[in-house]
Amino acid sequence: MRKKAKRDLTIEQQLAGGPIDLPFLALVMLLTAVGLIMVLSASYASAMYDLDPDVITKGDPLYYFKRQFGFAVLGVIAMFIISKIDYQHFRWMSVFVLGASIVLMLLVFVPYFGRSGGGALRWVKIGPIRFQPSEIAKVGVILFFAAGLSKRTGQVNLDRRWSKRTLTGRMAARLDRVGLLELVPYGAVLAVVLGIIAMQHHMSAMVLIVVAAASVLFVSGVSLGWFALGGALVSGVLVWIITQTEYMTARITIWRDPFSDPKGGGFQPIQSKIAIGSGGLLGTGLGNSRQKYLFLPEEHNDYIFAIVCEEMGMVGACVVMALFALLIIRGYWLALHARDRFGTLLIVGVTSLTAFQTFFNIGVVTGFLPPTGISLPFFSYGGTALAIQLAEMGMVLSVSRQIAAPKAE
Repeated sequence: MRKKAKRDLTIEQQLAGGPIDLPFLALVMLLTAVGLIMVLSASYASAMYDLDPDVITKGDPLYYFKRQFGFAVLGVIAMFIISKIDYQHFRWMSVFVLGASIVLMLLVFVPYFGRSGGGALRWVKIGPIRFQPSEIAKVGVILFFAAGLSKRTGQVNLDRRWSKRTLTGRMAARLDRVGLLELVPYGAVLAVVLGIIAMQHHMSAMVLIVVAAASVLFVSGVSLGWFALGGALVSGVLVWIITQTEYMTARITIWRDPFSDPKGGGFQPIQSKIAIGSGGLLGTGLGNSRQKYLFLPEEHNDYIFAIVCEEMGMVGACVVMALFALLIIRGYWLALHARDRFGTLLIVGVTSLTAFQTFFNIGVVTGFLPPTGISLPFFSYGGTALAIQLAEMGMVLSVSRQIAAPKAE
């Protein structure tokens, strides 16, 4: 028996140390490299003129690029380190990551740590590092949902015995039968996280966390009826927010007709479309954008895809979108072939987060969707966000190391 156990342990160790998925790794590295090039091209005018009140560049045209490159290096190192970890350890780590993210999000409201920018209070500054804790919360929610829902069998209600002699027992049995009690802890966690983020007025992060959580719930086999109910509830909340808040109502108005306020709220979407149209089929050439010379706001951040279209044209933009599509497709392929349900749910959460973030950003830049403030993965300037995205890719690569193993529940 001891020899058999030792032999099985050796097999597990070999699987955990297996080869990572090279196509997925190649796509991640390629997108990161192209993203760095575009940050360099899009940001040097803003950095040189040093007009951002929240950032002091001292006129260094390479300021944004050098910071982004440094975080990219750290992110790649973190990605490879995480890819070496047996992803089963992420189960018990999920609670700590989620708890740490909640604590960090609450630090936003502490004067010494909290930092504002762009009219919003969403950042925490610890030493020289300034970041948005909501980025960590996205990972925490995915890990927590994947770890918990990977244990479900679809027959949770059969494992409990409720007393039929009391009204409480009969109600609990009925709620258990329809699957509501199973969803309570996940709903509570989601409510706490979204509540804190709502206090930060960070609508885009709320949308992405809901999407990531919903994708994990869907793949875990939760009844479609709950998705219909949840979708109706979320839609109702969004409609209420849009109609009852002056800020969101103005955004929708500008989205529908940017020229209703061409020098105010409509200036950015108008300039974005000018940049896209100026690129034509083949683009003006790398580094030759005109809109980045202080015409297009956030040209190296949320609207960097407009600079991609201007400099690389429709052909280059389609190539970039194809790279994202291949990364997402490969991610879902790895999820289908993961060794167990936890690996599947983990990859689905991370891949769906990347997919919807890409869709929302490109949709906003092209005018298909109203402004959301969602950045483009691997491209938009933001060092800590890039490092966390690469760490997420490391989790996917960690699961890919055990693809060769037989499936387990």
